Amino acid sequence: MPDAEGHPFREEMDLRTVANALGDPLRYRVIATLAREPAQCERHCTSFGLPVSKATRTYHFRVLREAGLIWQVDRGNSRMAQLRRDDIEVCFPGLLRLIQRYPPQEETGTGTAEA
Repeated sequence: MPDAEGHPFREEMDLRTVANALGDPLRYRVIATLAREPAQCERHCTSFGLPVSKATRTYHFRVLREAGLIWQVDRGNSRMAQLRRDDIEVCFPGLLRLIQRYPPQEETGTGTAEA
């Protein structure tokens, strides 16, 4: 059962839920961006520049949170997102390396990694 904020515990993380969360290009972009940041980096949810309404942005971050890919922490009147690197690596070894190798499509124009 997830915690009060909707973050699943490590043992509750499920590949199907993670794959579904990463299947959306905007959510994939958020995780790819966080994967390139230093460990423990927190980013404000608006800092990703997603071209969507506030309600849609909230939905996307909820999907990422409920999949176990990010922690969301309230900092005053702001909500920050942090990648759950350790949990992802334990549950899905190598996933973050693959995400780093295959950046979001708008960054490469093709969605494929350079050899």
